[in-house]
Amino acid sequence: MRTYLVVIDETEEARLALRFASRRAAKTAGTVHILALVEQADFVAWGGVQATMEAEARDRAEQLVTAAAGSIFDEMGVRPAITVKPGEAIDVVKAMLEEHPGIAALVLGAAAQGAPGPLISYFTGVNAGTLPCPVMVIPGSLSDAQLDELS
Repeated sequence: MRTYLVVIDETEEARLALRFASRRAAKTAGTVHILALVEQADFVAWGGVQATMEAEARDRAEQLVTAAAGSIFDEMGVRPAITVKPGEAIDVVKAMLEEHPGIAALVLGAAAQGAPGPLISYFTGVNAGTLPCPVMVIPGSLSDAQLDELS
């Protein structure tokens, strides 16, 4: 069974990547694994303030993945696995790929304009040849109709 790992945040390109992955999963009898990253607060001298900031970031990430999971289940009938993890994005994604050898593809969304983000730069750059699965980069300039034709 194919599992598509999608890293999401609140951007349009992440929504497109999730749409693409869920449509591919529905057509290939696969699954989607949604990964939301929890922003870690920069060091704050008062530990209680830092803990509150990190708890709020985790709550936002959990709300994001819950909404995303409900959306793709309603639209495509795909029930995704969900992971919410704190840490540096590249390190967390690398760990997910190592911990889940059944992942068939890493699906990332690229912004319609500007330089690629750190995940795309890292996973499609010098380290691309060392990955255990392909990386699918979904252009943020695609409309839903164009994306549906491709997937």
